[in-house]
Amino acid sequence: MTQTPEELYAQREQRFNDVVALKKPDRVPIMPLYVHNFPTLIKGVSNKDAGYDHELRWQSTKEATLRFGWNFAPTNDVLASDFFASFGCQQMMWAGEEGGLAEDAPHQWVEDDYVKADELAEFIADPNGFTFNKIFPRMGSKLEGLGQIPLPPLYWFSNSYYLQVLGNMLGIPPLKAALQAMLDMAEAQEKTNAANGKYLQEMKDLGYPPTWGAALMPAFDAVSDTFRSLRGSTLDMFRQPDTLLQAVDVMQEGTIGLLHAAFAVTGIPRQFIPMHKGAGGFMSNEQFAKFYWPTFRALIEECVAAGITPMPLFEGDYTPRLEFLAELPPGKVAAHFDRIDRKKFKEVCGDTMCFWGNVPSSLLVTGTPQQVKDDVKELIDLFGETGLIIDGPGGIPDQAKPENVEALAEAVEEFGAL
Repeated sequence: MTQTPEELYAQREQRFNDVVALKKPDRVPIMPLYVHNFPTLIKGVSNKDAGYDHELRWQSTKEATLRFGWNFAPTNDVLASDFFASFGCQQMMWAGEEGGLAEDAPHQWVEDDYVKADELAEFIADPNGFTFNKIFPRMGSKLEGLGQIPLPPLYWFSNSYYLQVLGNMLGIPPLKAALQAMLDMAEAQEKTNAANGKYLQEMKDLGYPPTWGAALMPAFDAVSDTFRSLRGSTLDMFRQPDTLLQAVDVMQEGTIGLLHAAFAVTGIPRQFIPMHKGAGGFMSNEQFAKFYWPTFRALIEECVAAGITPMPLFEGDYTPRLEFLAELPPGKVAAHFDRIDRKKFKEVCGDTMCFWGNVPSSLLVTGTPQQVKDDVKELIDLFGETGLIIDGPGGIPDQAKPENVEALAEAVEEFGAL
């Protein structure tokens, strides 16, 4: 009997929820956490064109979802190039002459200490003012005017007389140009949002739920990635640990606020949490316990309390952190792994969280379909009865062979009915 789109949608949602709750689902799902350029590259579209043509990018994602048997409609995590061009982004490079990279290069983050070591205290004292006057101008060449006119606290303008002063200040050419860049940002974002919204509605009409609605970095990653860089935050752990912790606490307040704001806008009860700096090799377990774990655990608990399934991507090797992960709320976390000792994970965390991932990129890009199937079978044998979602190490790699991605579904068809 043919199922309606509504029935398929509900079935896929239930399958995911059962896996997260460590209940036996009807079958093992295939669910890319995200895709980047894979759907467009297999169509012969350059990364440059994919970054600017939002309709093409999202429609290619739709075609890939249907072709490769994915259970959810994945987010296409290619960042819109016209958005970054709108404010002269300095923190991101993207394909094409304007973005500074070759036409088939993936986008790249430019890590730097955008906040200097001796500026952390200033950020802590006035996060909003510091961000507006110091960080925004460093993020984009077209936002430099925001740093040329030091604005007093906004409450100073809390009457109609002083608003005239604000009007005069906003009309100063460098500041006016920066505000125009912000309007251009909004216009560029509207374009990609429109294409995304069309894609999501089409996928819903076909019975596919969205994987997630928004991405949110843990507080430590936000400070390390976007403020201090890995080098800077590592030095801070030794040179000014208390100041670093205070900055992380300030960022945590904003992180929790963004969590609830994103859920209110999207209504999607799944929160993607990319984790960059907590893996083994970046810091010791003692440092992890002090600087990273408290705010990350609080973020997970906040998600659970709000009825949102946290979807952390544990990037890098998290085998050294398994004792921490075992403390998270059981049956509530969709844990996606890049690299991990699978057997040790099952031993330590098998009663706590499902396993999402982690067919290696090396197999998907350079292996054979049979090697991919063998790896999927190993995952199903280990986790199929206790909670498993099949994916690459972090979505589908750009250069994956289509026949190897097809092998994921073939292996699940052969081994994944439970």
